[in-house]
Amino acid sequence: MAFNKEQFLDDLATINLLELADLIDAIKEKFNVTAAVVSAGPATAAAAVEEKTEFDVVLLDAGSSKINVIKELRAITGLGLKEAKDLSEKGGAIKEGVNKEEAEKVKAQLEAAGARVELK
Repeated sequence: MAFNKEQFLDDLATINLLELADLIDAIKEKFNVTAAVVSAGPATAAAAVEEKTEFDVVLLDAGSSKINVIKELRAITGLGLKEAKDLSEKGGAIKEGVNKEEAEKVKAQLEAAGARVELK
């Protein structure tokens, strides 16, 4: 009898969480797999193969020390005072498509000034 992937997926879609947990435990036991390997999944393997090289630095919140954040934004981006103030109030992309090193440097500068920053 050949393996029927579609039937397996249909069966899997109909089970409840307790049955799924039992199935996972049975797979771990049958194939002697640890939880770390099971939780890694294909998404982690794909991420390891294709490491991100370009990042966007996004300002989430200027924090309570907005003046310091505005100063850093002006130094980083070369924006004028009004543009940097608007960016600090609205948030948004500060730098786009930069390498990891530069993105982390910009993030550290803004966080030191009191801002909340995210790398995407």
